[in-house]
Amino acid sequence: MKLSNELEIVEAIFNDEWMMNVIRQAATLELPDWWICAGFIRTKVWDELHGFSEKTILPDVDVIYFDSGNLDEHIEKLYEKELIKLDSTIPWSVKNQARMHTLNKVEPYISSIDGMSKFPETATAIGITFDDKGELHLCAPHGVRDLLAMKISPTPYFEGSQIYFDRVKQKNWSATWPLVKVE
Repeated sequence: MKLSNELEIVEAIFNDEWMMNVIRQAATLELPDWWICAGFIRTKVWDELHGFSEKTILPDVDVIYFDSGNLDEHIEKLYEKELIKLDSTIPWSVKNQARMHTLNKVEPYISSIDGMSKFPETATAIGITFDDKGELHLCAPHGVRDLLAMKISPTPYFEGSQIYFDRVKQKNWSATWPLVKVE
């Protein structure tokens, strides 16, 4: 499938039974301001653009949410356990964006989208959720141009950052997706 815009990304996810099942499972937690983000979507897009017939295995499925009323990291682990009960084959990772700013040593985030906008790479700063009517919503704070161009570049918050450079080296995305270009 040729993906060229946000609508086509949403359609590709909607037509992927496994991805929709993962999204439905995450929704059962009824977390405030929740999204599945990062590699969950990036991997789907790059697999499609590379014409892969089999899914690339994900190291984790990132579920983020925003709850400034409970910053206890322990609760995130309880949410992960709930998701593991639903499907233990999925490597769940649940993070409250209301506390994640402390890792990056920046001002507190005001929402999950704000936290997502401060992910290291533009192609990774993307999330999907659905509303009460079951309609999918895609969020790409830095747009989808880099994602669709298979280009790794830093978000404004990580320009020139050693964290960005270390991540790019460690992730080695072009080993899996040879058309990926690193800026």
